[in-house]
Amino acid sequence: MFFRLISTNPFTPMELLLRIFISILIGSLVGTEREYKNRPAGLRTHVLVCLGACMIALIECMFMHDVDNQTSAHITYNFGRMSAQVISGIGFLGAGTIFMNDRKIGGLTTAASVWNTACLGLATGYGYYWMSLIGCVLVLGVLVLLQRLLPVNSLKRVEVRFVNRQETMAHINEFFEQNNIKVLNLDFHIENLEGKGKGGKNIYTNIYTLHLPSALNYTDVINHLASYPNIMVVRATNT
Repeated sequence: MFFRLISTNPFTPMELLLRIFISILIGSLVGTEREYKNRPAGLRTHVLVCLGACMIALIECMFMHDVDNQTSAHITYNFGRMSAQVISGIGFLGAGTIFMNDRKIGGLTTAASVWNTACLGLATGYGYYWMSLIGCVLVLGVLVLLQRLLPVNSLKRVEVRFVNRQETMAHINEFFEQNNIKVLNLDFHIENLEGKGKGGKNIYTNIYTLHLPSALNYTDVINHLASYPNIMVVRATNT
């Protein structure tokens, strides 16, 4: 059976290797972008998804060729059923990259990139090279360029721990006003360290939800706050 399948293979060895190579290339390109941003699904995940989808498409092509050329009786078969299972079944990987953090959902973009990578792998396996390569460029364009052109995530969350409340708050508020930073929400906590270092001073913790102007760099905000002597800790996370 093994040798029979080889003898009826509709692909030349070069054609087979080319499709596999392009699927690995596409998975590597998309996965590298996700790896660079330290996302849950990185380089290896995207390569494996794209390669596996490509292999499914190749198997279906071989199966269709074998049925058409080795069976004299009329057989009705549903071409594309295996590919459909890849499209729907890849959802369990995408679900694994989605997480809930502080009432915010994250990982949706990575889940979508994994699903798109599977689709590109299927297109490559079927031999639609230009479609898969153009699709890869479009996916990378969305992941890399779209957020820069349309910065939709301008909300940031910053946790600041400090002493000397009156003086430090005046400095923080002045900095926010000068740079047109809007405070959308503020949570605070006071820790009484009477008799514990810092001369018994209270330590204040403010958690800001900020809307930053598009021209302002998030890193510059963090560095400026951290450089103030009364500020002990600055911890920043995306909302």
